[in-house]
Amino acid sequence: MYPNKQKLIIFDADGTIIDAFSAIEQTFALHGMAIGDLDSFQQRHKFFKYLGGLKEFPTNIKKQIGKKSRQQILTSLTEVYREEARLYDGLAQLIKDLIAHKQIRLGLVTRNVSFEPKITMEKLFARHDIDLAALDFFAHVPVHGSKADAFRQARQQWEINPARAYTCGDEHKDYAAALRAGMHPFVVSYGFENFKRLHKKFEIPEELIARTPSELCLRIRHTLDLSIEES
Repeated sequence: MYPNKQKLIIFDADGTIIDAFSAIEQTFALHGMAIGDLDSFQQRHKFFKYLGGLKEFPTNIKKQIGKKSRQQILTSLTEVYREEARLYDGLAQLIKDLIAHKQIRLGLVTRNVSFEPKITMEKLFARHDIDLAALDFFAHVPVHGSKADAFRQARQQWEINPARAYTCGDEHKDYAAALRAGMHPFVVSYGFENFKRLHKKFEIPEELIARTPSELCLRIRHTLDLSIEES
């Protein structure tokens, strides 16, 4: 039925393998704004994530009104991502090991809002000695686009058995997209949504949620039969 026994894993970028919160926090500080603490950020509805809590909201909304202001913030965010943002500990080595494995296809999906997001990702990954071109699949999904379609496209492109296909994301919508694409989800709770929101509100099984980057690396290495000594 399938022409190979390869496996596929697709990572969401921001909040899953990239410490996006720190990049956003740094960008806000450059413009005299505050994003609040990580736990508060994780619990906010998506629309309000970048407006802060009650304390930060009045200042932030003023700073973000107007096309010129938003463009300036995006310019700063782009520079921070390209020059300073980092992958979470352990993820760079994991990605390198996945690239080196001949029977594993590796993909990256992102909604990154920086200017020319592919260039942004290339520069960020290059600082970790990773060539983005070495990945098998890359897709920038627009804000209202479907991650499920991107996941399915990658799986079909390489003719991967759905039972051997995995995704990894940090939001409940990533989990739902994986299921719609017929793939197995890894979920993390250190990114844009916390454990309580993922498990209690959206009923994602706690057994599927990694609470730290280290735990995620161990889970993926175990699942894909990679060496765990290097994690």
